Amino acid sequence: MAVAIGITIGHLWPSLGESLKPLGDGFIRLIKMLIAPLIFCVIVTGIAKVGDLGSVGRIGVKALVYFQAVTAFALFYGMVVANLLRPGDGFDVDSADVDTAAMEEVTGGEEIPGIADFFLDVIPESVVGAFAENELLQVLFFAVFTALALSKMGERGKPVLDLIDRFTDVIFTCIGWIMRVAPLGALGAMAFVIGAYGLSSLSSFGMLIVACYTAALIFFFVLVVIARALAGVNLFKFLRYTKEEFVLALGAASSEAVMPRIMQKLSNAGCSRATTGLVVPTGYSFNLDGAAIYLPIAALFLAQAFGADLTLADQLMMMLVLLLTSKGMAGVPGSAFLALSATATAIGAFPAAGVALLLGADRLMDSMRVSINLLGNCVATFVIARWEGQLDMARMRAVLDREETPQETAEDEERSGGRPQQGTEPETEDRAARVARTDAPPHARD
Repeated sequence: MAVAIGITIGHLWPSLGESLKPLGDGFIRLIKMLIAPLIFCVIVTGIAKVGDLGSVGRIGVKALVYFQAVTAFALFYGMVVANLLRPGDGFDVDSADVDTAAMEEVTGGEEIPGIADFFLDVIPESVVGAFAENELLQVLFFAVFTALALSKMGERGKPVLDLIDRFTDVIFTCIGWIMRVAPLGALGAMAFVIGAYGLSSLSSFGMLIVACYTAALIFFFVLVVIARALAGVNLFKFLRYTKEEFVLALGAASSEAVMPRIMQKLSNAGCSRATTGLVVPTGYSFNLDGAAIYLPIAALFLAQAFGADLTLADQLMMMLVLLLTSKGMAGVPGSAFLALSATATAIGAFPAAGVALLLGADRLMDSMRVSINLLGNCVATFVIARWEGQLDMARMRAVLDREETPQETAEDEERSGGRPQQGTEPETEDRAARVARTDAPPHARD
């Protein structure tokens, strides 16, 4: 409802819609405030309780192999779609007419890091700095080290692990409070987008938008097959289970806005905390499926708009360049423009300044990129968990089929943002099992 109201406000009263931008920005900042400590707590408690260094290594390696394979497929798939639909035909753009001033404003003078720099940046110069700057891969790196150290310490590390375990409860309680204002955040973000860019923007880049969203729809069914074949998960039931998170991600145009809740629901649906804690944050840098589909379509759109005739060899070279530049995109302002500029410079088929042509349409692509990025990471988590034997199939089926689950405690209900329910449970029960029931269906709680 909030997203629909935001669209209405932005369309009827554009200036009012633009003025509501702080609502969306404020909500996203509230969520980002908790992401780094959440990832640290989930990874430390998840890995320390598993206590298996080999398992951690296998999860990491399998995740990276899976990410690389799916990203490569998405890039080449995007290339095929762009060749079939040819969205740039008929534009006949002259590079002298392109205004690049807006590009500088969007990218802020940043650059996509090289491969060596990217991996070196995973190691934080300061642990405090990693948390302060919300550098998720650096937080992940430190959390893995901490978890393995606590695991090796055994009983001596248990008091620290218990403290982190309890602090995780604090984080989830805060998330429950913040999620109560999620509709306001979605309303503000959507009102701003429609107010600033207008529904009329759809017509100017019609074929580009059709190509991207058609490609995304077909790729969705590819993910459906992957989830069913490799993890035994019905993706339609999972989407029904996480519909609020996906609508919020679309409204706020940010998958980070729902990262805590998605991690919580993946754990609730049977994925181990160790797998969820490792795969989801890593996927935000290495598994941007939506961006991987968009980049080759946008690159070939520009080549077609400038009248460049790219051979198959040129296009394959473009895909290889994008395969590298797309890995350093997360957290860099205007990263899609930077990746496309780097690609244009590398292949020399069209002027790098021509990337500014996409400024008018890029914001309209966010919904496609965000939804596919988020869904791709959820599927990856299920697949890796199943490969590692860390997916509780019975629980997954029960949760996705909306079968009855044990009653929540007042603590769980407060953390999920609802009113406390009556009833208690034994103190000896593991907290992970209690957190897992945060999103039990209403009829089960009643």
